[in-house]
Amino acid sequence: MINNIEFKNGILIFLGIGIFFLVLDVLGLADKNYLRILNAFIVLFGINQTIKTKIKNGNSDYLENLFSGFKTGVIGIVLGIVGLIIFIYIKGGEAYLDKLSDTFFFGKDNNIIKYCSILFFEGIASSLIGSFVLMQYWKGIELKP
Repeated sequence: MINNIEFKNGILIFLGIGIFFLVLDVLGLADKNYLRILNAFIVLFGINQTIKTKIKNGNSDYLENLFSGFKTGVIGIVLGIVGLIIFIYIKGGEAYLDKLSDTFFFGKDNNIIKYCSILFFEGIASSLIGSFVLMQYWKGIELKP
């Protein structure tokens, strides 16, 4: 049910977010909340690539393209959460998570499951909203193959 373009751009989202947060961690900027907002642009870029490619290939069905963009975002988010879990355990587990939690919107008493679950649902919501916004942009635009 997942086509190659959705998977390819989902991987692109995962790599973009992963590299972005690794760079923030290396530079010591992982505790700056305002920089974390920039990952939304990475997700939107991947979703946009899927929608744009599908329209360029002649698929102008609104709901199908909306769902393809959403699936692309979900693939990137799921891979990103798996990568985050691995990264948290590599960096020290719950102790590292406490450092992240202090700077995020989650409060103090977190565990990895709660933290990643919240990020997952946040990612799902942003993928759906981002897909819808991008489909509003691309609605009625025809690209030549």
